[in-house]
Amino acid sequence: MAETAPADLPPSLWASSAPPPPATGPLLGDCRADVAVIGGGFTGLSAALHLAEGGAETVLVEAAQIGFGASGRNNGQVIPNLSRLDPDDIVAGVRPEHGGRDKGEQLVALIRDSASLVFDLIRRHGIAAEAVQKGWFQPAHRPSRMKLVEKRVRQWGQRGAPVRLLDQEEVARLSGSAFWQGGWENPTGGRINPMGFARGLAGAAIAAGARVHTGSPATAIAREEGGWRVTTPRGRVLAQRLVIATHAYTPPGLWPGLERSLVPVRSYQMATTPLSDNIRKTILPEGHALSDTQGDLHFFRFDASGRLITGGGLILPFGWDGRIRARIGARLRRVFPQVGEFGFTHAWWGYIAATDDKAPHLYELAPGVLAWTGCNGRGVALATALGREMARASLGRPLSEIAAPVEPLRRIAGHAFAPLGVAWNQALFRWKDRRD
Repeated sequence: MAETAPADLPPSLWASSAPPPPATGPLLGDCRADVAVIGGGFTGLSAALHLAEGGAETVLVEAAQIGFGASGRNNGQVIPNLSRLDPDDIVAGVRPEHGGRDKGEQLVALIRDSASLVFDLIRRHGIAAEAVQKGWFQPAHRPSRMKLVEKRVRQWGQRGAPVRLLDQEEVARLSGSAFWQGGWENPTGGRINPMGFARGLAGAAIAAGARVHTGSPATAIAREEGGWRVTTPRGRVLAQRLVIATHAYTPPGLWPGLERSLVPVRSYQMATTPLSDNIRKTILPEGHALSDTQGDLHFFRFDASGRLITGGGLILPFGWDGRIRARIGARLRRVFPQVGEFGFTHAWWGYIAATDDKAPHLYELAPGVLAWTGCNGRGVALATALGREMARASLGRPLSEIAAPVEPLRRIAGHAFAPLGVAWNQALFRWKDRRD
């Protein structure tokens, strides 16, 4: 494994520890395809893989390197639910003209099975991603939050998810901490090296016949007879259909208004020095991934080298490196006092794509053009699953038959003031977390 991240990637733990990516290069000259995919993260790579496996001539263009954006910078927790919405909320949020209750239940089922899809792809394609499917659990940080936990267990259980309620003693055993009050578990979740997963998806897509070009930012999209033309600095793709998978890294003007359908939010991650075996065995001893019920989220998991991977948020980004190390270091000692002396060897950040209603939205931007926004911190599993659904639609399946509601582009009102809203929400989360 490489010891440092490539110069053209953020210096994250994942970029320095994942196996190398498949050989790719810029798009040179003009080419044709059945489907063009813009973006080399989980959505675009999953779409490209499933398109190629479905027999479509597929060309993917990525502005930088595979996994450059959120897909290579997240915590690597594979979580089969949404961060703020429960199944009843998801169903109620689908408008009748977009499929109503039936389509909402299909989306819930897609989310329910999304973690299993990730681990199935890793096994089927032999992807080296440090994959551990020992489950994910969400402990409650206050006694009052057990009502929320019980609701989630009930609603997901009614939809066939293999969830279970955990009492305080079991949460203490599974976490290695007396910090929480109880919680719930879904055994289909887990943890991965997200950059390893992204690079492995790229290799699988190429092996299936897709052409993947890095260093090829899409600079323009235009309607052309018989399809869509995607222009990059050194080449062009003419395709019948188009999947835009740029998400939180959507450049202004790529598609009118698309960047105003989401709010990019910084998410900070960090990795400790490898912990000793004695300490390692007392924290998350069964290999789970953990993220709790707080708005200012507490989340923890290990990597294959025994590093504890955690992170958090800041209200304002100035001086972020020193501030996030101090803030999360104090948190880690508070939650896991047995950790003793440690340091953070890596700290990095990336954007997640938030929506004002906390829901994902799949868009038909024009005939044959699909995009989605709104991972809201659950992108590993959700993006992979929606990439597959977008591939199915691009292979000819009617939009009414894919497992997510499809709607026209939805812009966020007052988008110009979004950075102020992000800071306010972070402060509000911290205030609420201290109260019932």
